[in-house]
Amino acid sequence: MPEDALPERDPALEAAQRARASTHFSVARTTLRDTDDRTLSEQVELTEIEAPPFGEATRGVRMGELMEDAGLVDITTDAVGNVCGWLAEPGPGPSPLVVSAHLDTVFPAGTDVRVRREGNRFHGPGIGDDGRGLAALLAVARTMSQAGIRLVSPVLFVATVGEEGVGNLRGVRHLFGVDGAGNDACGFISLDGAGHESIVNAGVGSRRYRVTATGPGGHSWADFGLANPLHALGDAIASLRRIKPGEGATLTVGRIAGGTSVNAIPEDVWLEMEVRSTSEGRLDSLDQDVHERLTLAIADENSRRKKGSAALTLDIEDIGSRPGGSTSAQAPLVQAAIAATEGLGYRAQLIPSSTDANVPMSLGIPSVTLGAGGGMGRAHTLDEWYDNTNGTLGIERAILTLMTLDGMG
Repeated sequence: MPEDALPERDPALEAAQRARASTHFSVARTTLRDTDDRTLSEQVELTEIEAPPFGEATRGVRMGELMEDAGLVDITTDAVGNVCGWLAEPGPGPSPLVVSAHLDTVFPAGTDVRVRREGNRFHGPGIGDDGRGLAALLAVARTMSQAGIRLVSPVLFVATVGEEGVGNLRGVRHLFGVDGAGNDACGFISLDGAGHESIVNAGVGSRRYRVTATGPGGHSWADFGLANPLHALGDAIASLRRIKPGEGATLTVGRIAGGTSVNAIPEDVWLEMEVRSTSEGRLDSLDQDVHERLTLAIADENSRRKKGSAALTLDIEDIGSRPGGSTSAQAPLVQAAIAATEGLGYRAQLIPSSTDANVPMSLGIPSVTLGAGGGMGRAHTLDEWYDNTNGTLGIERAILTLMTLDGMG
């Protein structure tokens, strides 16, 4: 057969096969399965430490202790609260690979975060998102250390703050900023939630707003005819509902509140909403449409008000702007994750999502988000649950991805 007729080499597949057949990976798999109860115990322990938005410090302290116990070194907490540790002492040489999971949850301070077990399921707010990711990060670090797995690139492990909601990715933004420990990273892997097949290689961007309409307020009978901010925002929501975001985009009004009594015209009313898209251009278009419809709704209510009375005012506050981005399916990191998934006997699925990986993707740093094994449901609710069936597979895949990428160099 002529040379140009030979089948094309698949560097990722070959590297994954070598890594999977290695003694190091065999030891890693055995270690993960032997220490699975410990991984679950740490997952429960961390979940039961409150970590509301902007209140991750206590969980961060404990995470730092567990990172040290897992064999990481040079552990620090940076200016915004990210907890960082290295697989080996960092020094001059190649740029680092970053492996992360996020400390924060969506739940406010005071939430009952106790975990209860029912059969194979563990129930508790944040048990999967991202209690599982944090436990998996520790297991990856501990297992690589115990199995003697060393990569050409240094590996930086980070428990980030501010991934959820109004946290606005502040942790990972700092991590990749001028003063961040990952500012020269060559790749980024986020461990977030459960599963062992999906690979997030496209970041869904978002714009989030807090919209406040303010007026004079008054008595529902005596002052009838004053501009009503609740009526205005009600009309605005109806108008926003008629927007067709298009494929790969969404629009959601998530919260609305205001007023003091059933028999009072509210003085102020607010709502919180977001738009999401995989396209920055579509986000810009939706942003403009949202502002126009909100402005028109306020103007319409003002046009109906009692002559001589005060007009409503409108304030649209930007409470979060997540950049979109993507890592090519042909990038070595994505190819390594695909090869690792399929090397373990599963079919890889490339999907978009909104995670810490959005930021490095937007900066051109190869990035993926991987599930951390097992299964979960009812995320972001008080009845969130995690099932550890196939739990070690997600952690095995993360280690095999790192080894495969290293072997492709």
